[in-house]
Amino acid sequence: MRDNPLQRAVGFGQSVWLDFLSRALLVSGELVSLIQEDGVSGVTSNPAGLEQAIAGGAGYDDAIAELARRGLGAAEIYQALVLDDIRMTAELLRPLYDRLDGRDGLVSLGVSPHLAYDSVGMLQEARRLWELVDRPNLLIKVPGTWEGLSAIRQLTREGINVNVTLLFGIPRYRAVAEAYLDGLSERAAHGLPMERVTSVAGFFVSRMDLLVDPLLATVAQGEGAPARMAASLRGEMAIACAKVARKIYREMLTEDRYLALAARGARPQRILWASTGAKDPGCGLRYVEALLGPDTVQSAALETLAAFRDHGSPAPRLDQGVQEALGVLGRLSELGIDLKVVSQQLEDEGVQELVRSFDSMIRSIELKRAAALR
Repeated sequence: MRDNPLQRAVGFGQSVWLDFLSRALLVSGELVSLIQEDGVSGVTSNPAGLEQAIAGGAGYDDAIAELARRGLGAAEIYQALVLDDIRMTAELLRPLYDRLDGRDGLVSLGVSPHLAYDSVGMLQEARRLWELVDRPNLLIKVPGTWEGLSAIRQLTREGINVNVTLLFGIPRYRAVAEAYLDGLSERAAHGLPMERVTSVAGFFVSRMDLLVDPLLATVAQGEGAPARMAASLRGEMAIACAKVARKIYREMLTEDRYLALAARGARPQRILWASTGAKDPGCGLRYVEALLGPDTVQSAALETLAAFRDHGSPAPRLDQGVQEALGVLGRLSELGIDLKVVSQQLEDEGVQELVRSFDSMIRSIELKRAAALR
């Protein structure tokens, strides 16, 4: 492995995952290089990435044409494509998974975003995908909506690994963490093994500032102490929320409930930092660097990983400034910014964005399917 900032981040105890998957990435050997040379130890797939790969290139054209001639519809073709990609990725990561005793070497596949508010449908699809992929190093991506909590609890009880996605607020994170522990407790009560059950809870970081900063900018145009406070808080909410979530995570690991489960082989649900690529060009690698800390996961796009590899400044900053982070959230409330309302809006928008990407991907497949059959 080459010595670079990505490798040094791994040295601080943070897992680095790639938030993108495509057939070209697999067949070109680029993913193998990221694993072997840069220490990338996991992959998360998402509809937006696959839609981009299908609509913007020819990497899937032959496979789509073959499946179309076999009589498959667009939705069936999507499933066949994504299952092949996930299985291939799981096999590439399997040696790492075995060497690390299941801690890393994981690949994620999400349930349909159309099921984000359907707890029964979410649970059924998660089970179906788990059985179809049939790889121990799979994580099923489940949205951290209110409806997703019961699915997280039940999937964990059944020993199905879960990647909880679309988290934006502290109360929901705590509920997700409790749902995971509930599932583990139920496994323990039935004498089921827990050593290989794993989960991550994914905070979508930069989107928080993207929503809140314009609100602060409006207040900052006024006069007096509120305006000055608002100006000082711009760009601070996301990292503050992340640090407070990390504080809760560390506290839960010291509680009797978790300690009893850990004594029986249970693993903590690590926090995963997603959407760490700065939407504001002036922020650069700010989120990636601020959230570097042990026993966490950084899931980033290819471009973000390349930038960090080139000029990142790795240091374990995550557990620094926690009291200041609590102060930031308190001052936001003083300014009338309701963090629960903000979190719900971000969740709603996140689900809508995933649905749009998923539907656009299916349309792209249908267009290529129709072209192949002409």
